[in-house]
Amino acid sequence: MIYEIRVYEASDGQADAMKARFKNEVVKRFPGHGIELLGVFESATEASRLTYLTRFKSEDDRTKAWAAFGADPEWRAIKAATEVNGPLLKNQTVSVLSPAVAGLLLA
Repeated sequence: MIYEIRVYEASDGQADAMKARFKNEVVKRFPGHGIELLGVFESATEASRLTYLTRFKSEDDRTKAWAAFGADPEWRAIKAATEVNGPLLKNQTVSVLSPAVAGLLLA
């Protein structure tokens, strides 16, 4: 299994819009593209950040899933509509992880 942690940092003044788009639009599209969402987290000290954890069967599956998501016409239309006044994301950090020791991953 491959795990991925993504940290989104909102553009100035866009934190609420970024989080709303993620909650209302992004999350429901993940399963159709093979993206298993394990958790979504907010920072207690950084209101402009959203962190989430996903899981994939392999690196190949991860690559294909994100390519399919990015090419999805419905997602592209939503992204364009929600960014008419500028981008919601200022920065994103992606960390791809695989278990270091077999059998030590908690279910």
